Amino acid sequence: MTKVTLHFDLTRRLTDDDYANIGNLHSVYGMARVQPNATGDKLTVDYDASRLTPKDVQSTLARYGMPLSA
Repeated sequence: MTKVTLHFDLTRRLTDDDYANIGNLHSVYGMARVQPNATGDKLTVDYDASRLTPKDVQSTLARYGMPLSA
């Protein structure tokens, strides 16, 4: 396993629904950790780079409704 960390800015603060979706993201194969910061406007993602690419991670976050900044 090659663990890589990415940081994402968000377009808005996370809602309760977003936090529920973060819990669901942990079941995605290769996603090790998705952690919002204290203010809920940034995400830190640890993932297995032998399973996913940065583009895969970004598209998965978008699919789960994370309000990613462009």
